[in-house]
Amino acid sequence: MENRNRKWWLAVVCAAALWTAPALWAHCDTLDGPVVVAARQALEKGDITPVLKWIKADSEAEIRAAFAQTLVVRAKGPEAKDLADRYFFETLVRVHRAGEGAPYTGLKPAGTDPGPFVAGADAALEGGSVDALVKLLVDKVSAGVRERFAEALERRKHADHNVAAGRAYVESYVEFVHFVERLGGALAGPAGHHEESEAAAPKGAPAAPACGHHD
Repeated sequence: MENRNRKWWLAVVCAAALWTAPALWAHCDTLDGPVVVAARQALEKGDITPVLKWIKADSEAEIRAAFAQTLVVRAKGPEAKDLADRYFFETLVRVHRAGEGAPYTGLKPAGTDPGPFVAGADAALEGGSVDALVKLLVDKVSAGVRERFAEALERRKHADHNVAAGRAYVESYVEFVHFVERLGGALAGPAGHHEESEAAAPKGAPAAPACGHHD
C-alpha cells in the first residue's frame, strides 16, 4: 500500500509540471529567487558558502573565482558594487541552470509570479505541511484527466459518422492518451530542469518548472 501511495504521489507531482507556465522555468532566475537570495547573503558576509549548494562540484572553481573578483570590484564604490553584484548574480544563476541542463535567458524581475505549484511547494516547506499542496495537485491532475477523457469519449460516439468527425475524435484521442502517457512516463525517471526543453506539453501548457525556494 505504501509503495502504491508513493507512486501515486510521484505521478501527481510530475503531472503538475505539465500545467506549469513559462515563468516557473525561471523561478531560480528571478532577482528575489532562492539562488540570488543566497548570492546576496554570501556577498554581504564575504563568505561564499551559502551559494555552493546551488552549483555542481565541477563548477565550484568558476564560482569561487567570480565571487573573489566581485568582492574586489564591489569595494570600489556604489556603482561598481551594483555592477559587480549583477555580474555575480548572472554568473551564479547561469552556472546553476547549466548544472541542471536548463537554458539561461537572463535574470527576471523580483516579484515574478512563480505560479501556484511552486508557490505551494515553497509554502509547504515553510509551513511544515504538504496537505494543501497535495490537494492542489490531486485536484488539478484529476480535472485534467477527466476533461480529456470526457472529450475523447463524446467524440468517439460520432467518429464513424464522417471524416471530419473521425478526425476530431482522433485529435481528442491522441491528446487524452498522450497526456496519460506523460503522467506514466514521468514516473520512469527523476524530474529535473533538463526535461524543460524535452517534455511534450498538453494543450496550452509548457513543460516543467524550475526549482523552488530552499534555505
